[in-house]
Amino acid sequence: MEIALIGNPNTGKTTLFNNLTDSYATVGNWPGVTVNPKAGRLKGTATDLIDLPGVYALTPLTKDEEVVTLYLLDHCPDLILNVTNAGQLKRNLLLTLEVREFGQPMILDLNMMDEAAQQGQHFDLVALSQALGCPVVTTNARTRRGLAQLQAQLQAHQPLAPLKLTYPPQVEQALQQATQALTNDYHVPAPLARWLSLQYMNQNQVVRRAAAFRNLQPLLEQRATYDTQHFEEQIFNTRLAFIEKILARGQQAPATRATTTVLHRFDQLLTGPWLGLPCFILIFWLIFKLAFDWVGTPLSDRLDALLSGPVAANVNHWLTLLGALPPLRSLVVNGLLAGVGGVLVFLPQIITLFACIAILEDSGYMARAALVMDRLMQMIGLNGKAFIPLLIGFGCNVTGIMAARTVEQPQARLVTTLLAPFMSCSARLPVYSLIVAAFFPHHQAAVVLSIYFLGIGIALLAAKGYQWYFHTTESAALIIELPNYHRPRWDIIWHSTWDKSKGFLHKAGTVIFAGTVLIWALTSFGPTGFVTDPTHSFAAGLGKLSAPYFAPLGFDHWQIITALFTGILAKEVITASMMVMFHATNQTVLIGALSTYLTPGAAYALLAFILLYAPCFATLGTIKQETGSTKWMLWSLVSSFVIAYLVAGLINLGSHWL
Repeated sequence: MEIALIGNPNTGKTTLFNNLTDSYATVGNWPGVTVNPKAGRLKGTATDLIDLPGVYALTPLTKDEEVVTLYLLDHCPDLILNVTNAGQLKRNLLLTLEVREFGQPMILDLNMMDEAAQQGQHFDLVALSQALGCPVVTTNARTRRGLAQLQAQLQAHQPLAPLKLTYPPQVEQALQQATQALTNDYHVPAPLARWLSLQYMNQNQVVRRAAAFRNLQPLLEQRATYDTQHFEEQIFNTRLAFIEKILARGQQAPATRATTTVLHRFDQLLTGPWLGLPCFILIFWLIFKLAFDWVGTPLSDRLDALLSGPVAANVNHWLTLLGALPPLRSLVVNGLLAGVGGVLVFLPQIITLFACIAILEDSGYMARAALVMDRLMQMIGLNGKAFIPLLIGFGCNVTGIMAARTVEQPQARLVTTLLAPFMSCSARLPVYSLIVAAFFPHHQAAVVLSIYFLGIGIALLAAKGYQWYFHTTESAALIIELPNYHRPRWDIIWHSTWDKSKGFLHKAGTVIFAGTVLIWALTSFGPTGFVTDPTHSFAAGLGKLSAPYFAPLGFDHWQIITALFTGILAKEVITASMMVMFHATNQTVLIGALSTYLTPGAAYALLAFILLYAPCFATLGTIKQETGSTKWMLWSLVSSFVIAYLVAGLINLGSHWL
């Protein structure tokens, strides 16, 4: 049995999915959190739950919204769970009617009942159920209220007849003719034929492409008639009138009051044109102070002392007692333990950063960040909605690029995809932590924050260049729902933080492990075989060959340059590579080695270069997948390297003048 979860964005659909299954999917209250269907198993059953992206209607505007319509065309779920925001029921019911007309059994869930109750709203569930012809339940997914009753309904659902609204005579006549023709000539079941006809008349482009592909002549021949007679508008007005009618019977809403609460005033300041951007900068400054000064770095130092001290000494001692060969001891102690361990010591800083971001997500601030940045984004031909994938890119560029599907205009979506690699993903944090600890120990948070904003600034400048190239004159207006503020739930914070940190640990055990072995081999072997002097190794040869080209940037030492090459595999590997190639037993030793090779200006140039140069393999692959073009993937690779080289060169040059 398969149950599909369908609903508007910001209805608590994914939170409900997590509570009903043993799975964990990323939770948020801004567009782009769910861009692909997620599957889970209903607790205690063999029933599959499918969490579909949030949509306002089955007529898609963006690539992620197409997923829902395509799913309904290609699948036939046994049951549809339509999750709504009880406090915004009128708007949510537009999607509900489209789903009920689809004809599959459906349960309507009025979620977020706590917010509806705070607004003084009450519902007659019997009246709503009778009007819509389906069971209606109430839940509050954040507090898990009503979940037991919902699970019981999911397992005891009954077949339902499709909802049939009475449309204007002209539309109804056309519907009957198209339905009959599809049923008789193409053997389409009558309920599906009526739904397809309605969606076709409603200018659903996914359905129209499907109809053209299957050569459904009863629809194709009448397309001009449907459009010229404005069937889309008539269908919308009929649905809206039906919604108002059933809400008049099934909803008791309070009289409208013009009250301004303290929270509303606070929100106006937080998102206003004058204080919005300074507040945004202040919030992220506090996050980086926590991650790099107050919490993350002290814990990282203790973990480094543990791994490089007792752990390394004991491993080396036992390998010696077991009679391990020197190359094997070198691989384990100087390669794997130094490389992988050198990355793992930064885990406390990464966990702290992820936890802070999770708090912002669950509190309702992330959607407001898009609103704050909208005015700035409008200047470069985009809107605040395009900033959301860039924000998501702070965690991982791959997910940020995938979240660009929420951008409506194809051209703006392409530009957003190409800008995402300029966002500083969490994979770069270990090498940032290392360099700022070596050269800027008293200003770590401020320096790292400046690198993040440098990435945003370069992205904005690049977007301006794309605006000129594509001749974009104006951008679409930002339409985004601002969720209510929530008190963050600690279990959601924990799950979100652990889910992201788990990905980092997985890389440490796979990509970084493999990269460390590769770097150890390159630094331990040369043309003459196994070498004890790394300057005669293959890695040294590669680095020295490239050194003259990096000299204008302020770093021309072969260890640093070779480590940068490995960063194309994954940015986390840079730190592990440096640990191996400098033969550093711990973070302190590596910091001392770096401080002898670089000036503070060259160190900042190195930070900028690591931020901007070639995206990792996974990001390049995602760019190709999302754009469907090798050309744009190669353009991203080459252009980012050129920009990184120019910016790092200017920073290094400027540092000599200061």
